[in-house]
Amino acid sequence: MAEEMSVKTHGLGVFLELRKRLQSGLLVVGTDVARGPADVVVTGGDSSLLVRTPRGQLSLALPAGVAFETGSCIHTPVGESSGEELHFRLRITTERSKQEGPASVMETLRAKETYSFHCQGCTTRLLEDRAFKRVLPLPNGNWNAIVEDWCCHPDPFANKKLLPRAEDCLLGDTFVLLARDAGCDQTLTEEVSSVGATDSQDSKKPCHRLALVSCASCSSVLGEAVAPGTLKLYITQVVVEPAVGDGKPDASLNRSAFLERTVAARLLDLSNSLSSFHFSVQMPDGKVFLLLWLLNGDSIIASVPETCVREESSVSPPAPLSPSLRAARALKLLYISCSGASIQQREIVTSWEVNSIGHPVVLPLKVCEELLQVMDESNATLPASMRCMRSYEVAYLRL
Repeated sequence: MAEEMSVKTHGLGVFLELRKRLQSGLLVVGTDVARGPADVVVTGGDSSLLVRTPRGQLSLALPAGVAFETGSCIHTPVGESSGEELHFRLRITTERSKQEGPASVMETLRAKETYSFHCQGCTTRLLEDRAFKRVLPLPNGNWNAIVEDWCCHPDPFANKKLLPRAEDCLLGDTFVLLARDAGCDQTLTEEVSSVGATDSQDSKKPCHRLALVSCASCSSVLGEAVAPGTLKLYITQVVVEPAVGDGKPDASLNRSAFLERTVAARLLDLSNSLSSFHFSVQMPDGKVFLLLWLLNGDSIIASVPETCVREESSVSPPAPLSPSLRAARALKLLYISCSGASIQQREIVTSWEVNSIGHPVVLPLKVCEELLQVMDESNATLPASMRCMRSYEVAYLRL
């Protein structure tokens, strides 16, 4: 474990986390970049934070309405990581902005508007010119379990599915339900697959069969056929845009960035609407894959590797649009992977399961694995002193 940690901590350059609500921030500089506090000078620029070290000056672009408070940067000693990291506390000023972040798919869809659904993997148009008379939210994921608590007669929904009509769009936590049309025969394929535990640990759990819906062009799994004529499409697999001309969605956003932003926006929506901060990422068969604990949604972060903090003699500055040099809004999360949990983490997983902690967030297995990889990569970019909190690992998901 010590060897793995030393590999991860190598290359720390500059890490910045600002908190809009607290109007404060933390700046961490690796000792490979600056040997001591006197080597670091922090000033404010035009919508930017300037960090000067012996390597040169680094400019971090800040979101609109956020500015560094001149003279507020103070060195703060740290514990075990004092030999590898320099920590500085600073203050910021903020202004309210109308658009706090990108809207999620659920906020985008409106009744009596026309939309096109594209495969996120290959940008193929899957569903054309879909106009909905009704766009309605489905009950949250645990609604079946509490029907008996508020229903004074036998459950009228027993063994019944909530399905959309021809011009309906039903919104789940992580998916949309749509009526299938004739155009789907050319753009979508179906394949029946068995899901459920086939291993010895879950041998008592029944095996379910799902009709998986995939893109005919690239074979990416998009969702399920939950009933004849009804599609369930996961928001992590499709791009929904107003049906204007023959345009395709922006292909410059890679898969990892799209997944990160989509999940982050949805978690923030669910947290605000449900007043819940614990989420249980599950597969379609109900098996828990990942535990998430949302700490805050007002963080603004930037992480610059040591190799990108250039020497004074550097010929050209870093690219102005480089993502690492642009501070972005992000969610700060604690997480535990259920498959790779340690003994202490296993106790937490059991506690969550026994006490039904965590709002269920259902995603396909491959998407769960992709999300875990995104979070592990985020964790690897953090300073060593910030990677763990108690028995949880720490990650940021950019909005």
